[in-house]
Amino acid sequence: MLQLFCCSDITTSIVNLSALTFDDTLFIESNIDQEVQVRLSLNKPSLETVVIDYETLSGTAMPDKDYITLQNKRATFEIGETEQFIALEILGDQGIESDEEFYLYFPYADNAMIVQDTMKISILNDDVDNSTAGILVIPEKGYETPLTYEGMSLVWQDEFDQTAINADNWTFQNGDGCPSLCGWGNAELQYYTEDNAYIVANNYLVIEALKEQRSGRSYTSSKLISQGKQVFKYGRIDIRANLPYGQGLWPALWMLGANHNQVGWPHCGEIDIMELIGGNANGRDNTIHGTVHWQDNGFKADYGTSSILSEGIYNDEFHVFSIEWDETKITWLRDDKVFNRIDITSPYMSEFNQPFWFILNIAVGGSWPGNPNISTVLPQYMVIDYIRVFQIN
Repeated sequence: MLQLFCCSDITTSIVNLSALTFDDTLFIESNIDQEVQVRLSLNKPSLETVVIDYETLSGTAMPDKDYITLQNKRATFEIGETEQFIALEILGDQGIESDEEFYLYFPYADNAMIVQDTMKISILNDDVDNSTAGILVIPEKGYETPLTYEGMSLVWQDEFDQTAINADNWTFQNGDGCPSLCGWGNAELQYYTEDNAYIVANNYLVIEALKEQRSGRSYTSSKLISQGKQVFKYGRIDIRANLPYGQGLWPALWMLGANHNQVGWPHCGEIDIMELIGGNANGRDNTIHGTVHWQDNGFKADYGTSSILSEGIYNDEFHVFSIEWDETKITWLRDDKVFNRIDITSPYMSEFNQPFWFILNIAVGGSWPGNPNISTVLPQYMVIDYIRVFQIN
């Protein structure tokens, strides 16, 4: 009986232990040595001091050539603490080499559980394409869609073929959402201005995300809306765009119900034609999302899925992001390939049987992408070639 009691007590103690958590991390190699930090977390505060042992393990990155070796190191969480940072030294050079990786290994913890014992540290080489990093480049290739579809008519288009943004189509939504919706409801970091959107080569709309101070914010960008100017119900919508990349970037091509000002969100409905949540470390730059949000019997509802490129990222070339929308369904396409569909005949989805207007923007940071880090190259650009709306004859 004594033995059974002791085992139960040990099991209870293990269950109550905090667990070590972390994310794999990416850093851009500099031409000079740089000290970087990675974050360790506990899933809950501990009632006792927690000590985590750690050391580096080599991968394709070489110890003391690409990074400084660490052995027999310890991170300490005092009682109640849930976050600590480990300093690493990434060694820089000006040579052209492949991207590399090494590992942080956590062999032992005192007063905590180690569920996952190895963190991958990726080093992104910056020497190959450094000449164009942060520079606006219009891709010369990419997918295109036609100007005609059988049984449909082109009812509106903006080819961005003027010297300035067409005020008959677009207005700007400036600021940071304060005081009513600071961070626009998503803890975003950017301040929207008219300065960050412009036409280049009389053929492309550019939205630029910059790291600069504006009205207490550390980043600027632009947000264009067609509210009150170009509003549509049903049809095929094609938007040809080249997307930015990097941790913390959040470009979006989306729509809100025309009654937004009267009923608010999500009662007005939202159609996200395309969203990208940037971040090389998690493979996000090759993934876009198509989603809808609505009010379902008093509760916010969401439905969506993603489209992943088989190779490369969405910054490499132009792609066409489309929806086909009628009174029964919405279908999402990327380069004419269907990747999502939803039935909207439910009486609780009546939001999607009304007119909608467009929004084009790049957010920076926020609750979904997380914030930019040392790997984020700025400025970044979303380049839009055209937006077209077709409806059934």
